[in-house]
Amino acid sequence: MSQVETRGLQPLEPEEIARACEILKAHPEIPEGVRFVWASVDEGVKGDERRRGAEVSLYERREQLALRARVDLESGEVVSIARHAGMQPSIIYEEYVLAGAVAKADPGFRAALALRGITEDMLDHVQVDPWATGNFGLEWEEGRRIVRAVPLWRDEPDDNGYAHPIENIIAYVDLNEARVVKLEDFGVVPIPRDTGAYKAERNQPWRAPLKPLEVVQAEGPSFTLDGHALTWANWRLTPMQHPVDGLVIHDIAWVEDDGRVRPLIRRASLAEMVVPYGDVHPCHGFKHVLDCGEYGFGPMANSLTLGCDCLGEIRYLDAHFADPDGGTMTTTNAICIHEEDYGILWKHFDHFTGLTEVRRSRRLVVSSIHTVGNYEYGIFWYFYLDGSIQLELKLSGIVNTMAIEEGAALPYARRIGRELAAPHHQHLFSFRLDMDVDGDRNTVYEIDSIAEPQGPANPYGSAFVAQETPLRRESEAVRDYDPSRSRYWEIRNDNVKNAWGESVGYRLKLGHGTAKMIAHPDSQVSRRAEFARHNLWVTRYAPDERKAAGDYPNQHAGGDGVSRFVQADRPLENEDVVLWVTVGTTHISRPEDFPVMPCEYLGFVLQPCGFFDRNPAINLPPTQNRHHCC
Repeated sequence: MSQVETRGLQPLEPEEIARACEILKAHPEIPEGVRFVWASVDEGVKGDERRRGAEVSLYERREQLALRARVDLESGEVVSIARHAGMQPSIIYEEYVLAGAVAKADPGFRAALALRGITEDMLDHVQVDPWATGNFGLEWEEGRRIVRAVPLWRDEPDDNGYAHPIENIIAYVDLNEARVVKLEDFGVVPIPRDTGAYKAERNQPWRAPLKPLEVVQAEGPSFTLDGHALTWANWRLTPMQHPVDGLVIHDIAWVEDDGRVRPLIRRASLAEMVVPYGDVHPCHGFKHVLDCGEYGFGPMANSLTLGCDCLGEIRYLDAHFADPDGGTMTTTNAICIHEEDYGILWKHFDHFTGLTEVRRSRRLVVSSIHTVGNYEYGIFWYFYLDGSIQLELKLSGIVNTMAIEEGAALPYARRIGRELAAPHHQHLFSFRLDMDVDGDRNTVYEIDSIAEPQGPANPYGSAFVAQETPLRRESEAVRDYDPSRSRYWEIRNDNVKNAWGESVGYRLKLGHGTAKMIAHPDSQVSRRAEFARHNLWVTRYAPDERKAAGDYPNQHAGGDGVSRFVQADRPLENEDVVLWVTVGTTHISRPEDFPVMPCEYLGFVLQPCGFFDRNPAINLPPTQNRHHCC
C-alpha cells in the first residue's frame, strides 16, 4: 500500500484547552466568574480548511446565561461568541457534588430521613443521586437551574446504594442558589436490607476458575498510530473523545492497495440517548435522562484496564477535558484500540477436488466505556477486513431500583429482590453518521423484499423482488425498521460506478436492538426526545446540526434536534446526507440483572454494497500458525 496522509484532525492538548479558556476569561464579553462546561477542538465547517481552534461551552450563574465561543488558537483571537439566554448547558461534575451537599444540609430533607430512622450522625451513609429534572412546566423550576436529588443508603462506603433505595423523597435543588426550593415526601417505605454487594470478596465461594486465555501478538499489532490518526489493513480513521458525544470516529476511509483513498464517513458519533422510565409514581415517572446533552458523555469515560476492559496487544489514547475553572483534567486510557480474531471470514470446500480454502476474520476494535450514574455504556466500533463496519453497544452496570412493600402489585416494574424492584424502562440511542461514500454526493434508498403474487409469472409462489425507494426529501426520510420486509437502506453515490456499471454504495442493516419510544407521542419525554420515535432520519448536512435533541436539552421543553431539522424538508438526492440511526432496547428487568447486569448487546452494521467489484478479502494470504495451515 502506498503511503498516505493520515494525521488529519487531532483533539485539543491540555495546554490548548487552558489557553483557550484564558483567552476567553480576558475577553470583555465574557462575565467574570464564568464556569467552563466543556471545550473541544473546533471541527469547523465541512470542507473548510480552518486554522486550529477550540469550541467552548460556558455558563454564568448570576445572569443564568449559556454561551458558546470559538477561539483561534494560532492567532489568539476570539472568532465568535453566541449568547443563549434561557438555555441550560449540561450539568457540571462540581454540581453533582453540590447537589448532594445542599440536600443533606436542608432541614426538610433531614427531617424526611429521620422519619425513616436516619439521624444526622448517619448522613455519611446517605448517597444522593442528582437526576436531570426534564421539563414538566413546574412553577418552582421556572427560571432556575434544577436537579432532583434522591437518596439511597450505603451500609459501608463501598456498598451498593441501589440495593437500599430510600424511597419517596425528592429534593429539588437550585444549583445557582445552592438551596432546596421544594421537598416532596410521598410516605415511608422500609429501606430494603438485603445485600447488593458485587465486589469479589463479598461473593465467595467463587466458581472453579477457567484456564488462562492469553492473546499474544509476538510481533506487535498490525495497526499504527500517528497522534490519534489510526491505520490498519486498508482502514484509515481518527478516534477521539468529545466532551458531549463521547467516542467519535472522524474521517473513516478505505485505502485501496494502490494508495487511492476512498472516503466513507466524515464523522460517526453518538448524537444523544434517552432512558425513559415507565412507572407512574412521581419518584420514577419523571426520569428520562438525555445523558449526552444533560450530563456529557466524554468526562464519564472510564480509565480502561488491560486484561479486564481490554484483552490483547492494546494501545490506549488519553482524553483531556476542561474543568469548570478553565484548567484541564485528563482521563488516561479513555480509548482502547486492539485487534480481535473473529472466526471464519470466508470458506469453501470443493467436493470435486477435496481442496479447502478458508481465511480467518480479524477486526480492529476501537472502544470506550462510560459510567453514567448507575449504568455502564460500552461503545465498540469494529472494522473488518471485508470492508464492513459494525457499531456495538454493551449495556451493563446496575439497574435503577425502587423499594416496595412485600406483596404490592407491580404493573410498571419487576421484582428483583426482597423489598426491591426495578421500574420498566428503555435505553434508546441516536447515532449520527455523516456519510461520504466515495464523496459527499449521496442518495439513500430504502430496500424492501416484497413477495410477488402467485400466478403464471410466479408458478412456484416463491418469487420476491427487492423494491427500491429513493428518499428524495427530508419529509420522506423519517423511517422505521420493518422485519416483515427485511428492510434495510443503501447509501449510494450515483456519480461513481463500479466495474459492472452499478452505483457504489454501503448498506445499513438493523435488526439487533430496534426498539423505539413506547411513551405516548404527546408525553413530555416524547417531545424532548423525538429522535427515539423512529429508527432512521435522514437530513442534509448542516454544520450546526449535530445533536439529535438539540444543543441544550437540559430542562428544555422539547421540539429541538432532528425533528426540527427535517421540517426544512430539504432535498436529499445527490446531496451531502446525514443518517440518524436509532437503536434501543426495552428493559423489563429480571432477578439475573441484579446486583450488576450482564451485558446486553445492540447495534447496527454497515456493509459494502457495490463499493467493491468483488470480495475485497479474496486476496488475503493463507494464515499460517504452529498448529495448522488454512
